[in-house]
Amino acid sequence: MGLIKEFKDFAFKGNVVDLAVAVIIGGAFGKIITSFVDDVITPLLLNPALEAANLKNISELTWNGVKYGNFLSAIISFLIIAIVLFMLIKAVNKVNKPAVEAPAGPSNEEVLLTEIRDLLRNK
Repeated sequence: MGLIKEFKDFAFKGNVVDLAVAVIIGGAFGKIITSFVDDVITPLLLNPALEAANLKNISELTWNGVKYGNFLSAIISFLIIAIVLFMLIKAVNKVNKPAVEAPAGPSNEEVLLTEIRDLLRNK
């Protein structure tokens, strides 16, 4: 019974459950971003360039057997994902930014001590 209780305590701690939820949501979000990049952004950016090169797909870009088109597609995907995540994190940080509190004035004790100091200086 001790092993089961120990495992239960480990597996259902708040941090472990939070991490599991974050991984699942991250995977789903990754699929959304991948679809957005592959199905929306990349075709919009590449179609004019591919038409100018008389190609239908970026993977057709080759040079001496080197498929540099796939590499270019991966770079473009990475840059777009990085930009989207940067903008998302920036927006989240702006929303979660704590309100800046105005500095509190001096306490009554500080005011009294300042007055005493000033009176002692004048003597």
